[in-house]
Amino acid sequence: MSTKTPDALKQITYLAGALKAPRITDAATRLADQARDAGWSFEDYLAAVLEREVSARNASGSELRVKAAGFSARKTLEDFDWDAQPAIRPQVAALASGGFLTEARNVVMLGPPGTGKTHLATALGIVAARHGHRVLFATATDWATRLSDAHRQGRLPQELAKLRRYGLIIVDEVGYLPFEQDAANLFFQLVSSRYEHASLILTSNLPFSGWGEVFGDQAVAAAMIDRIVHHADVLTLKGASYRLRGRGIDSLPSTRTQHGAD
Repeated sequence: MSTKTPDALKQITYLAGALKAPRITDAATRLADQARDAGWSFEDYLAAVLEREVSARNASGSELRVKAAGFSARKTLEDFDWDAQPAIRPQVAALASGGFLTEARNVVMLGPPGTGKTHLATALGIVAARHGHRVLFATATDWATRLSDAHRQGRLPQELAKLRRYGLIIVDEVGYLPFEQDAANLFFQLVSSRYEHASLILTSNLPFSGWGEVFGDQAVAAAMIDRIVHHADVLTLKGASYRLRGRGIDSLPSTRTQHGAD
């Protein structure tokens, strides 16, 4: 390859700007000496420059999708305490491949408070965003508010259609607060609109047998559970809350009640 010239670098800078890809200038400059020293062909050099641009774009896009998802905190699978939940590790590893998203399957995580459900839901959401999927995260209460607002404003069909464009919706903390009847019906419509179309991740401190009280209607809860679990991976987390470790407290009241209900 010939030696670099100022005019050539100016032309690269101009063309990169015209393509709205300013990083190409930096990659082309940094790789030029390496290409000359190694005797790369023109094709190899061009491929290397473009590869770095694509990688940078993918990283930038992933970061934008993660920020737009609305996670309450960033959690990763690498940070999770697998010693506390060893039984579900193979299931989570399989889910991390992203296959459940292409198959429009759901994931349900059930277990006492403080056992890592939100952490895992967030971590899988971040993995999904990095795989190119649009993700939205909110608590069940926040989802109920969002759907109720859309219904009150007469735009629920448009809101459901908009949400169907997201590859993954995460509903955290189902069961911590009961739903009013209207909100329960709206939530059922959200589940129905995504059935066999796009994925949900739901976390709950209650077994499915307790969802009837949460949604205020056994029939609505049963119909909802039927659609959720038809194509779903159900993970059961066990043990005491990590927040109580070392404090001499074995369980929380809601945990004891839940176990009694089971």
